[in-house]
Amino acid sequence: MAGNRDKDLRAGTRLVTTGRSGSFSAHVVNPPVWRASTHLYADCASLREGQKSNDDGHFFYGRRGAPTQWALSDALTELEPGAAATVLYPSGLAAIVAALMAVLKPGDVLLVADNAYEPTRNTAMGILKRYGVQHRFFDPLDVDGFAAAFCENTKAVMLENPGSLSMEVCDVPALARIAREKGAVSLVDNTWATSLGFTALAHGCDIAITALTKHVGGHSDLMLGAASAGERWYRKLRMTAQQLGHVVSPDDAALALRGLRTMGVRLERETATALALAQWLDARDDVAHVLCPMLPGAPGHDLWKRDFTGGCGLLSFVLKDRDDAARCRLVDALDLFGIGYSWGGFESLAIPFDIPPIRSTMPWPKDGWGVGESCGIRLSIGLEDASDLIADLDQAFAAMDKG
Repeated sequence: MAGNRDKDLRAGTRLVTTGRSGSFSAHVVNPPVWRASTHLYADCASLREGQKSNDDGHFFYGRRGAPTQWALSDALTELEPGAAATVLYPSGLAAIVAALMAVLKPGDVLLVADNAYEPTRNTAMGILKRYGVQHRFFDPLDVDGFAAAFCENTKAVMLENPGSLSMEVCDVPALARIAREKGAVSLVDNTWATSLGFTALAHGCDIAITALTKHVGGHSDLMLGAASAGERWYRKLRMTAQQLGHVVSPDDAALALRGLRTMGVRLERETATALALAQWLDARDDVAHVLCPMLPGAPGHDLWKRDFTGGCGLLSFVLKDRDDAARCRLVDALDLFGIGYSWGGFESLAIPFDIPPIRSTMPWPKDGWGVGESCGIRLSIGLEDASDLIADLDQAFAAMDKG
């Protein structure tokens, strides 16, 4: 049902066909959920033979997965041009931590984009520091100054595109090229667009990381992560994950496979709705800035248009001359938007955010912004009707000004 043929198919078709090449495919649409810790061998000779392979598709022990997990890995690999294989992790953050540990050793230096996901920053300042890895934060928008951030011990660069919360789009091909010239591995958190909207390895990165919790799962009911890479780095990723004892539930893998099949149409719907809301927000006098690279004229739009083939429902905006109390009145008044972390599910969410505590080199408010332009709100757009979401935001803005 799948295999090499999928490489010639369009992304929407591959979402349906990938990960369906097992013997089950002649009889059922979805792979069965294999719940098994122990894998059996016919005799001692076959047990010893089984120890010689460390690839998906070979039964060994439950920690290395079984057909359900292998099907998901195969599907994700087929969707990432340039990937040799994909390693699964119990969360998106686990994928980030384990991938960094796979490419770094004590004494190495890690460069981290200053607009990265806060847990990524905490990983650099926490477990990796204790592990003996130094870190430096850098401005990913400063391509001309990027090379100066390297030293002889710099071995990896952690990117996120767009940046978490503030949605800056960086020139990944240029940054990845410089990293390679300097002998460093480039990793990117590609959760925002997924491989459908941004082919990270094809744009020069060595390792593409995705929180499957978000768009792939799509229903806010699982925690899962993945890292895809070419043959060289995949082997290191796999061995490190095994040494850390990482394993994912076959039930979660089945949920992710189910979500994967509809991810394309969900992303299209969420992207269109997000753009409609971004345009509506951009026209309001009480909104200082809309942070949405899909919006023409917004920061990063030209790079997004050049490098991306799709978007998603995640965007942010900054209130004009309002304080935290006003911001909280707005968020609290929302009805269709839940207040909660994560994103990429079928339901819309909103959270307030403050950038200064999680920045080291990039200014906030940004250069050219007014003093009263710092209160941010992040929206995750789900599958609700755009007009209903706009009406909900409209009444919430009115509630903000009544306080």
